[in-house]
Amino acid sequence: MQKNTAAIVGGLIAGLLTTAVMQAGRRTGVLTKTLDRDAVDWIDRHTDSRAVIGDTGTSAVEFVNHLGASAAFALALPKLKELAPTLSPVALGTLYGTALYAINIGCIAPLLGITEGEVEAGPRKAGERWAIHVLQAVATAVIAERLTQDVDND
Repeated sequence: MQKNTAAIVGGLIAGLLTTAVMQAGRRTGVLTKTLDRDAVDWIDRHTDSRAVIGDTGTSAVEFVNHLGASAAFALALPKLKELAPTLSPVALGTLYGTALYAINIGCIAPLLGITEGEVEAGPRKAGERWAIHVLQAVATAVIAERLTQDVDND
């Protein structure tokens, strides 16, 4: 599979994976209020979507947004792999996930009012958000590499 296509597919699969992890984490109490719920609240605050399409509909809108972002951010991985060809997908994903977390959640999300900011969130919630971003990026990188290896070995 072509590298960009593999990255997008990896991003979409990783988006499904992280959504499942966040839902399971909330239901079991392992995770606190996860970023997807913060995003649902933000969407509702700005559009009154729960009154129109309910919580499930608003969650579906956020989920589609999450998958789109997962695919879009995944497109950076092939270029990053070119810049650091000796890094394993796990190392590359960890670094990239950390960078995405720092920029998107540490800087942009609080400015937009999606989150309260990582200092205010506290170490547990901030750590959970970081871990989900790392999981997302590592899964994307591993899946994308596996999909491109299949083509390289044929």
